[in-house]
Amino acid sequence: METKRTVAFHTLGCKLNFSETSTLARMLEQDGFEKRAFEDLADVYVINTCSVTENADKECRHLVRRIQRKAPQSLVVITGCYAQLKPKEIADIPGVDLVLGAAEKFNITQHLKELTKGNSALICSCDIEDVSGFNASYSSNDRTRTFMKVQDGCDYNCSFCTIPMARGKSRSDNVDNVVKHATRLATEGVKEIVLTGVNLGDFGKGADGNKKHEENFFDLVKALDQVEGIQRYRISSIEPNLLTNEIIEHVANSNKFMPHFHIPLQSGSNKILGLMRRRYKRELYADRVQLIKTLMPHCAIGVDVIVGFPGETEADFKETFDFLHSLDISYLHVFTYSERDNTKALEITPVVPIEVRHERNKSLRNLSYMKMQYFTQLHAGQTRKVLFEMFDKNGMMEGYTDNYIKVTTPHRAEWANQVVEWKL
Repeated sequence: METKRTVAFHTLGCKLNFSETSTLARMLEQDGFEKRAFEDLADVYVINTCSVTENADKECRHLVRRIQRKAPQSLVVITGCYAQLKPKEIADIPGVDLVLGAAEKFNITQHLKELTKGNSALICSCDIEDVSGFNASYSSNDRTRTFMKVQDGCDYNCSFCTIPMARGKSRSDNVDNVVKHATRLATEGVKEIVLTGVNLGDFGKGADGNKKHEENFFDLVKALDQVEGIQRYRISSIEPNLLTNEIIEHVANSNKFMPHFHIPLQSGSNKILGLMRRRYKRELYADRVQLIKTLMPHCAIGVDVIVGFPGETEADFKETFDFLHSLDISYLHVFTYSERDNTKALEITPVVPIEVRHERNKSLRNLSYMKMQYFTQLHAGQTRKVLFEMFDKNGMMEGYTDNYIKVTTPHRAEWANQVVEWKL
């Protein structure tokens, strides 16, 4: 009997990458591969990369070196955003055998049939302008929550961002397809779906190059609310200018869409927002938060923010800090600005010193900690619904309330993947 080839995966970056990695794993398993943990020995290692920050690039190189020490004869495949942006740079890393760009990652099974360990890496990539198809993806068997990709690419051109260069134009699935995927996931026992995309609120642009919105994100939200079996949906991240009143109002009245939004801000200074080429001002952001909190006082709101952007003075940063301090939000994801090749931000001066960027990051992370502590304390004594995850972590299990408060308790097998009434 022929021995099955084994494959192991490692994902860097966002929830979108996790959904795509899971889909690649299912494709290879259907083709006869056996999935292994990344720490184990495998015939093939696949690294799905991110390139939002410099650290993601470094981590990719570090992982390849680890594989080389552990399994020098194994094949190493690199895909994802870093692979699309800098394929030649990756191909020069000793030990890399195959680099798959954005158009080729979902053809991985075919590539692996033809790949042998060689002296130089094979690059299968194309110009990002030629990438137009949409590949539906969702994570499965990895966790209780399933990340489902419904949109890809971005037509915005923020001055700090390489994502349009790495993922191409905005394109998406259609409502009917997404509903079918959600229905199938419900039959597999999935309780919660997290909707993911690069620019989720731009849902509705077809993969056939049609730039008109035949459907929109609100249409998708309404349709998913009707799917039997799925108990919870979360919106992973949505731009403030695309988060409409009707979406907020629908979530407020829905039993399935959780009271939890993640809304990128990036800066609380209108001057810096302009330099970043963001499509809103801080006043609109404050209006979004106020409407959410008026309709759902218990709602969790997460915020992305970048510190140390070129031209950000102490006064600009203080404006951001004070603005975030004043907002009724729950937590922050703080990113230290890092220079990305071929972005407009490289032309902006003065450059903020690295040590100043790190100080500002620390300051906002402290603010985030205080915000989350305050938000959690507000709900002490309340009974809320918690969906517990399957994993047993040293005798403990974790889950999240509808409004994204983390709960940890001694492991009980009967609670895994169940929604439990829980007094906080």
